[in-house]
Amino acid sequence: MEILVKRIAKRNTYTIGKLYINGKYFCDTIEDKDRGLKQTDSLLKIKATKVMHETAIPTGTYKVDMNTVSPKYSMPKYKYVKAFGSKMPRLIDVPGYSGVLIHAGNTAADSSGCILVGENKVVGKVINSQATWTRLMKILLTDKNNIKITI
Repeated sequence: MEILVKRIAKRNTYTIGKLYINGKYFCDTIEDKDRGLKQTDSLLKIKATKVMHETAIPTGTYKVDMNTVSPKYSMPKYKYVKAFGSKMPRLIDVPGYSGVLIHAGNTAADSSGCILVGENKVVGKVINSQATWTRLMKILLTDKNNIKITI
């Protein structure tokens, strides 16, 4: 399965994108600020440019692991995640980052480098995020061992 995130609106504090699955539009995304990093940049450059909890991950292609259980999202208040055994999509080997997930949230402040899914119907936000994430999980689990994401 191929996921593509096209970053379409790069703002001072957030980045809005469009997420496609196998070439078909699925939802909108919000991430932290895109600071122009690329997967091929040196780790030194990434660390020098990155602002902790305020920088979108480097553009590139990453494998997605569907067996990650996040301690944060295992808490009882995240019932929509518990329905999937508290497992979340996690991007593997993102240079200069760890624990990059695809999850629900509404603003870049909810991101810390992760990709948030929803509907961009409000400036600087995505809404209906939990429902969108749940729909995404059902699709990703159909081919959970063969998912790649390109940003």
